Amino acid sequence: MYVCVCNAIRECELRRAARLVPGDAEAVYAALGKKPDCRTCLDEAEAIVVVEREATPVRAVAA
Repeated sequence: MYVCVCNAIRECELRRAARLVPGDAEAVYAALGKKPDCRTCLDEAEAIVVVEREATPVRAVAA
């Protein structure tokens, strides 16, 4: 399922990135090389990020 149609971000991609990238949904989008366009997906994306992180703590990304 696509979470963000504008950027063709699938739910599985968002969940995977949420486990690796700290920050909000916009930070996760940035890690995927994307940025919100119409922004209608952000509430759903943020909810997915929160649920994914509750299940799996975010790992620190080496700089």
